[in-house]
Amino acid sequence: MEDLRVATTTGTDTLLEEAAVEEFKAGLRGELLRPGDDGYEEARMVWNAMIDKRPALIVRCAGAADVIHSVNFARTNKLLVAVRGGGHDVAGNAGCDGGLVIDLSRMKGIRVDPARRTVRAEPGLTWGEFDQETQAFGLATTGGIVPTTGIAGLTLGGGLGYLMRRFGLACDNLLSVDIVTADGQLLPASTTENEDLFWGIRGGGGNFGVVTSFEYELHPVGPIVLGGLILHPLARAKEAVQFYREFTSTSPEELTTHLGFVTSPDGHPMVGFIICYSGPMEKGEEVIRPLREFGPPAADMAGPTPYTEVQALGGPLYPPGRWNYWKSNFLRELSDEAIDTMIEQFSTVPSPFSAAVLEELGGAGSRVDEDETAFGERSAHYSLLITSGWLDPAETESNTQWTRNFWEAMQPFVRDTVYVNYLDRGEEADRIRAAYGADKYERLVALKNKYDPTNLFRLNKNIQPTE
Repeated sequence: MEDLRVATTTGTDTLLEEAAVEEFKAGLRGELLRPGDDGYEEARMVWNAMIDKRPALIVRCAGAADVIHSVNFARTNKLLVAVRGGGHDVAGNAGCDGGLVIDLSRMKGIRVDPARRTVRAEPGLTWGEFDQETQAFGLATTGGIVPTTGIAGLTLGGGLGYLMRRFGLACDNLLSVDIVTADGQLLPASTTENEDLFWGIRGGGGNFGVVTSFEYELHPVGPIVLGGLILHPLARAKEAVQFYREFTSTSPEELTTHLGFVTSPDGHPMVGFIICYSGPMEKGEEVIRPLREFGPPAADMAGPTPYTEVQALGGPLYPPGRWNYWKSNFLRELSDEAIDTMIEQFSTVPSPFSAAVLEELGGAGSRVDEDETAFGERSAHYSLLITSGWLDPAETESNTQWTRNFWEAMQPFVRDTVYVNYLDRGEEADRIRAAYGADKYERLVALKNKYDPTNLFRLNKNIQPTE
């Protein structure tokens, strides 16, 4: 074996001696992959096909000891580091060129305590896997609505989901974590231990270390909820969105209703209500009746459904292997002019896999004190997410430009704030700062100075330490 050329945190390349790599490998319980090794090509791939990174080393961690060993090795050798949980970040921060990927995807331990209504889960779990385990006990917490999304990244960035109006965001249901910080320490963090760090990870992403264990509060949900899709032709879109605006102004917190502009499998542009009602089933039909009666709809696919299936509704829209580009903001207003703009922009969509979604917020998530977590925006009623997806790399420019045009046309109606988990590549300092607001951002910088002053964990929605 030859010495290995690697990328460093200084922006330069250097050589790692083969003996040092072998010594590192010998200290791992998990697997170390290098270019050319069996499994390397699969391990380096992430969900977004736009991202094509080639790390020098990939550590497929077996446990917290491997994470500590990897962090210490990276810090000692000033290696560029990426951390992978589910690998579902649209920005592709789970990979890097020439550096070290700390891959947590094989750490899938989970233990539900049905008596305490809590769960302890490792960071390699996806939401589909997590929900399968907790639903065995009729329990759930707010989680991602694409089943292949990892629990780690979604939770650390805040965690929007169908249950957020009833139970708060994923980070609001976080009770504690174990986290490996840049100095190689494994620290507990909760409201009673390392409280400052616990504040920061609830919305501040992976800036402060590698979380090796999450403890969540669970709630009685399912196994059957009332959910699904109700679709209307795009020709009825203005009336449908106006109705949606009125309906969501008074809907109960047990119901979350998103609105999506999508293309049907047979190629027709549609607007649809995406429903999850988790309250008493005997009241559910009465609650969603106005959604059924508006129209008539082109298709009504809502009804009593396993919670795990409702959670998986977004899966077909966002499978691995497609090229993806996103833009997003929280909305300031859903005026008639904003509605007209959305309809006009979607009418030019170049790909049947692209969508524009209004996510209904409010409820329990809006009642959490602004200073309780690092998550930045609690008062908006809707989040606007524009997602383009396509299969042919030659169509990249037309799809990314459509997304940018749509987003720019909506700027008169949005807030400066944005959900950090939706930030795409190239959206760096200004938008990250706006996601948190000036006061929270400065507080996050102070935490970064304390726990990661050299910015070892920089491949994320990065909070840069004071130089």
